[in-house]
Amino acid sequence: MYINGNWATAADTEFEIFNPATGAVIQSLPDGGAEAARAAIDAAASAFKTWRATTPYQRAEFLMRAHALMLERQEELAKVMTAEQGKPLRAAMTEVKYASDFLQWFAEEGKRVYGEIIPSARADQRFYVLHQPVGVVAAITPWNYPISMITRKLGPALAAGCTVVLKPAEATPLTAVETFKIFEDAGFPPGVVNLVTGADPKPIGEEFTTNPKVAKLTFTGSTAVGKMLAGKAAANMKRVSCELGGHAPFIVLKDADPVHAAKGLQLVKFLNTGQACISPNRIFVHREVLESFLETFADRVGGMKAGNGMEQGVTIGPLVNEAAVAKVENQVKDAVAKGAEVLCGGQRLIEGDLGQGHFFAPTVLNNVTPDMLIYREETFGPVAAVVPFDDDDDVLAMANDTHYGLAAYVYSQNLTQAMRLFEGLEFGIIGINDINPASAAAPFGGQKDSGLGREGSREGLQEYLETKVGGFSI
Repeated sequence: MYINGNWATAADTEFEIFNPATGAVIQSLPDGGAEAARAAIDAAASAFKTWRATTPYQRAEFLMRAHALMLERQEELAKVMTAEQGKPLRAAMTEVKYASDFLQWFAEEGKRVYGEIIPSARADQRFYVLHQPVGVVAAITPWNYPISMITRKLGPALAAGCTVVLKPAEATPLTAVETFKIFEDAGFPPGVVNLVTGADPKPIGEEFTTNPKVAKLTFTGSTAVGKMLAGKAAANMKRVSCELGGHAPFIVLKDADPVHAAKGLQLVKFLNTGQACISPNRIFVHREVLESFLETFADRVGGMKAGNGMEQGVTIGPLVNEAAVAKVENQVKDAVAKGAEVLCGGQRLIEGDLGQGHFFAPTVLNNVTPDMLIYREETFGPVAAVVPFDDDDDVLAMANDTHYGLAAYVYSQNLTQAMRLFEGLEFGIIGINDINPASAAAPFGGQKDSGLGREGSREGLQEYLETKVGGFSI
């Protein structure tokens, strides 16, 4: 743990971090709880008094040094991530670069936190609006993107003048440790950034949501946990932003290029072994282009190589744990029992070394229907559920038939149809012939049960700022 500029390398108890590809123990870390979280919050509260007084230009210098160090250590960070999370090394390298983008972008955007002057109806009055940092931020990040979710939260918080306490996912804390070594080497003052690791998130989350010194909670994870944390934080009048689950539709209209759509889907669906909140779950394909689409899609999916992410040529890694494998397997069995057709995959991978890890074959199911679990539940695994449809006018209602609202994708060569769906889909992020509608400069977040607030972009910076108005009589 890293608290008030000091590393705690030992504790009364420790917990183990496992490699999901091999089942081997990588390392043990201090098992912090409420007491460690409280010490980190105290350190952050003390440091806030001086950090908030620094200029945006001074804060930008720290962030830019961290950005440079992250790029310098890109391969080292990626190897740690692959070892504890499982994604192929190439994908881990890409994530480190994406994580560094948030440090760079918010270093610059922090200089553009402008106020304003509002005219008054009174001749002797002026209104001045000022934006100031909210205070101590408690951040909780997930295991599926263990470095980019750190910088997407800490980048804007630090640029705004806040201090931070981070609790990384218990499955992937080693990437966070290496990231905080970068913050330390970048020269951030003691207490500005703090790291608490622990096997049990409950006592730390309880401290985050009840400690009066915490002004804001930011969380990425499941909808159930997000709702629980948001409720506790709201009871203590803390600001909250949550990026939660998704159940993304991927819509291929009859005027789309089915081959182009199939290639795009294969890339985004199996990214991170399907363990992404923006991963397409329900794939709606017009029946007129279904055959061509499935031919290309199943061929590409069937050619993917599963294995340890450190090995050359591996394109899909393990799931995070045994429970994740069991969930995926249950969804596939349920779909097949109710009439779905398996075009490729459909089973656990246990041959050779794969049997030591948590692997499931990249799978394509056709003829998925609304009565199947996979149609209703977020999969978070390497299974593509294809739902044929006949009428472009009906697909909008089918896509919106979910309590989630994070990401959606549309493939069409008709601008009118694409715009109709873009405006009508009840989702916060929509890719139109685009599988990567995300950037440090673009707002990221969902509607309905997929979350509150936005990350990235100038909206992401506003999440860490309070608005103050002054009425001056002159």
